[in-house]
Amino acid sequence: MYLNKAIIYGNLTKDPELKSLPSGIQVASFSIATNRVYKDKDGSKKEQVEFHNVVVFGRQAETAAQYLKKGSSALIEGRMQTRSWDAEGGKKYRTEIVADRVQFGPRAGAPGASFGGGEGASSAPKAASKAKDEKAPMDTIDYPEEEINPEDIPF
Repeated sequence: MYLNKAIIYGNLTKDPELKSLPSGIQVASFSIATNRVYKDKDGSKKEQVEFHNVVVFGRQAETAAQYLKKGSSALIEGRMQTRSWDAEGGKKYRTEIVADRVQFGPRAGAPGASFGGGEGASSAPKAASKAKDEKAPMDTIDYPEEEINPEDIPF
């Protein structure tokens, strides 16, 4: 058995483009940028950026087009596929990730929004931005005071 699986996490380089197939199925296409930081043989820090074409079908395409925008971060799971077509000047090829799953990254202004970075994170409302030395209160879980008896667990 062979495996064709792609998992990437990055930022959109442009707004998703939503189209419809003749059958009525929605198709969204967009590009995601990922980067890799490494040290070369001289020990200097280098960054390499890759751009990935992504295609999403069906209801996920509608959702992606509605909620994702340029600079938004997203995790994409899918398979690699290369299409070809005849055009002026010869045959053209395009390799893309056909997404099975699109998971949105942190939203601007939400806790952890700086994790994804990008342009979307900088558009947080001014009321939500705090001074650097002032920390927002952390949400905590209130656990019950009583002890848990392992024999009360049903499994």
